[in-house]
Amino acid sequence: MASTASRPVVASQKVLSLLDHLHNQSRAQESSFAMFLFYMGRYIRFLFSKQPQSSSFDDFVRDKFIALEPEKCDFLYLLARASGAMNVVEAGTSFGVSTIYLALAVGQNVASKSTEPVMPGKGGKVIATEKEESKAAKAREHWQQAGQEVEPWIKLLEGDLLVTLPKQLGETDAVDLLLLDIWTPLALPTLKLVKPKLRHGALVIADNTSSVKLLYKDLLDYIHDGTNGFRTMTTPFSGGLEVAVYLPELAQ
Repeated sequence: MASTASRPVVASQKVLSLLDHLHNQSRAQESSFAMFLFYMGRYIRFLFSKQPQSSSFDDFVRDKFIALEPEKCDFLYLLARASGAMNVVEAGTSFGVSTIYLALAVGQNVASKSTEPVMPGKGGKVIATEKEESKAAKAREHWQQAGQEVEPWIKLLEGDLLVTLPKQLGETDAVDLLLLDIWTPLALPTLKLVKPKLRHGALVIADNTSSVKLLYKDLLDYIHDGTNGFRTMTTPFSGGLEVAVYLPELAQ
């Protein structure tokens, strides 16, 4: 385990230890032969049928973390801190691992901009979305274990995000960061849903845009089209991590 001082994430040892534990569980799942077959099957299915998932797909992933790797989470935390993000949307929460990083960043950003003592959960929020009831329950359990550094800064929307998110966005200030860690068919619809609330300079981050580039075609075509106001690059993390900045004045 890395020492607290050497890690980019600022958090109590309790939270850092919890994150190590969750990442170890996720890593064990990801390294299994069953997961390899699952990912290969998903990709082959898409190549032949253009259908990226099925009911059996949903059944298989119901008890899987499918979490961002630790180095991606560290990077996500640093981006959120550097951008001063206080209103974040996470599409695809799963067991809530990356949500912890985002919540830490949001709480610390709020504190850094306030001259008064900060009441946990006031002044910023991570709006997390998860359609699977069992995963939402596990995420809440993990956030409760993390405690006041994390839990008050998260609002979880359960169910179809295309249904639950619009109302919440109507009650939310401009969005500073959008994380798309969700099944690829929902990536572009989610971006289009959140886009009217993106502030100038907002970050949009999507995982595995190199390893499953074909599945992300619609999203990548959209953000690479200059008329939509994004400037983007694929960072060289395993599988690719897309980082786009919303700069609407540069739309051509």
